[in-house]
Amino acid sequence: MKTAGLPPHYNDLALSFERAWAILADGVQNRKGAGHVPVVASVDAAGRPRQRVMILRQADCAQRRLRFHTDVRSTKTAELEDGAQVAVLVYSVDEKVQLRIGGTAHIDPDSATADLAWQQSTTFARRCYMAEDAPGTSTEGPTSGLPSSIEGKQPTEDDLAEFRRNFAVIWVDVVGIEYLYLANSGHRRARWQWDEMRQNWSGNWLVP
Repeated sequence: MKTAGLPPHYNDLALSFERAWAILADGVQNRKGAGHVPVVASVDAAGRPRQRVMILRQADCAQRRLRFHTDVRSTKTAELEDGAQVAVLVYSVDEKVQLRIGGTAHIDPDSATADLAWQQSTTFARRCYMAEDAPGTSTEGPTSGLPSSIEGKQPTEDDLAEFRRNFAVIWVDVVGIEYLYLANSGHRRARWQWDEMRQNWSGNWLVP
């Protein structure tokens, strides 16, 4: 049913699901898109929630997968080891849509996919992996962490070669999506869960 002044997905569960993935896919390509820098949350060894903004590198609806990049020396790498629970939060101001995504994480440092992701990133984007100490290491003063020889410079492929070892891909296998659309005429909220046995999504409306 169409509602005047409201988007087609307003009362359509299937279209709402498509819109959720479209926001994510747009974020991969569009640096100004809502899905470009979601908040990714994990739990540390002490059971405390940890969250950070990360750049979304890939969103594959068919495979139910999101891809991020990380320094293998960072604390989040340990928090997102194989099978760890992870939550991803996206909010589109323009579309008034919030996505709360749940999944399981997998760290991929050595595969051909990780190699390709490294090669396809710009040299400037890869410069952060040249940091001499692990991200989060305490210092006596403000620092970029980069070697003085590369500070403020664009690294070459030769400069970067030995630092590939610090790079890894984070895959998030999506198992649940909760969607909230805000509207003056009445909000809409829905949830989809992945059914592993049936290999499909099961969705339903929720009270906002």
